Amino acid sequence: MSAPDSTAGHGRLLAGVTWAVLLLGLWLWGRGITDGSGASSAPTTGDIAAVGRPLGVPLPPPHDPIEGAVPKRVEIPSIGIEAPVVARGLDKDGAIEPPSFDTPQTVGWYGDGTEPGAKGPALLVGHVDTETRPAVFYGLSAARPGAKIDITRADGTVAEFTVDDVQVFTRARFDADKAYGPRKDGRAELRLITCGGTFDRKTHSYDANVVVSAYLTGDKPAGDRA
Repeated sequence: MSAPDSTAGHGRLLAGVTWAVLLLGLWLWGRGITDGSGASSAPTTGDIAAVGRPLGVPLPPPHDPIEGAVPKRVEIPSIGIEAPVVARGLDKDGAIEPPSFDTPQTVGWYGDGTEPGAKGPALLVGHVDTETRPAVFYGLSAARPGAKIDITRADGTVAEFTVDDVQVFTRARFDADKAYGPRKDGRAELRLITCGGTFDRKTHSYDANVVVSAYLTGDKPAGDRA
């Protein structure tokens, strides 16, 4: 994800982010994809490199889904991410339109999809970098299972999520259903996505996507820091 200060930079945005692999036509929103355990907590190999959940890392029980509301802000204290969230639609190719490079520190939420806190996976996307500096999700790959994610919502509440999985999906054999479908039926979930892997200067693209998965573990009033 790069700054549009040149034609090549614009190409890096379109190819590097590879928003086309996020086609919602390939994402089966209501379909469960679990293997019976509910989450991909073990390292995987081949086309998916996973941080997974280290043995012995306790995770809290899921909170029942709550009424959905439009997200306004995302905070991940453990990796220093704090950013506004704006609703985004689909581009002409049917992919999620990322935030503008004029606002590289802004996160995009697929506004026609699940609202954070409601049942199913809500989808947040952000740039990893620009042509000149890191962008909002530059440090996303450093997130680890157990980390907390707070989503401040338009109804004055905060939906609290806990990371349970971090994976890097290569573009070569990308499986949108596995990346973005629900990990466990009935849960309120969150996906945060950015570019990953290696940047190819010839094609102006990254060869992978970082996908952080989290699930709802609580909610509170927006002013409550307890």
